[in-house]
This record gives sequence, C-alpha cells and structure tokens, in this order.
Amino acid sequence: MTIEQTLILIKPDGVRRGLVGEIIARFERKGFKIKALKMLKFTKELAEKFYHVHRGKEFFKSLIEFMTSGPVVALVIESDSAISVARNMIGPTDGRQAPPGTIRGDYSLSKSENVVHASDSPTSAKYEISVIFKPDEIIEW
Repeated sequence: MTIEQTLILIKPDGVRRGLVGEIIARFERKGFKIKALKMLKFTKELAEKFYHVHRGKEFFKSLIEFMTSGPVVALVIESDSAISVARNMIGPTDGRQAPPGTIRGDYSLSKSENVVHASDSPTSAKYEISVIFKPDEIIEW
C-alpha cells in the first residue's frame, strides 16, 4: 500500500457553476481523506508560479487569465495511490473526450474550462501542494 497525498483544484468554472460540494463528495465517497481545504483567488503571480511548467506554450496566457477569473477551491487529499486514483476519477483533460462517470465527463464540454485539476505525479503533487498550502495547514488525523 502506497499512501499518497495529491492536490485537487476546483477551477473557477466549477466554483461558478456550484459544483464544489458535488466534486468534494465524490472524493469523500471514494474513500479519500481530506487533509486541507480552502478557497482562494489566484493572483497572476500565483497562477504563473503554479503553472510554470506550461510557460512558453501557446495556451499559457489564456490559462493564467482563466485561473485568475474567479475563486478556486483547493484540497489536499490522501489515500492509497491517491494520484492515479484521483486522475482516473477526473478523466482526460478534454471534457468532450472524458467518459461519462468521470468528473470532466459529467461536467465539462471543454479542454480549457474543465472544472478540476489534479496533480499528475508525486513530484508535481509535492510542488503544487507547497504553492497553495503552508505545512501547518495540512492536518494530520
């Protein structure tokens, strides 16, 4: 058993559409433990730091504009194989190609406004969690 933590962001479109409770409930029903939770509004600087791996790509500017367009809800969740399980639950990036039953498959018809983000590796999870949360904001229980 490999217990992992990962970061989930409910993006501005998910918050705007009132999907926060539904998305959190899906992770709770699956068996994830919520270790940290907060709502925040990304500044341009924070969004650029968070998405630094995409700097220089054609979609970077529009991604930053979207992520700063409204509040997001950030969660640190924990379970056995949290990263791969969470990624399977959210589905492919393009909501038009995501299968029904996944979060994106059920709630997104877009590649850019796709409701939710989940870390894609242990390295990115560690980095992304550190960008959003201070160590003392992650609760051990």
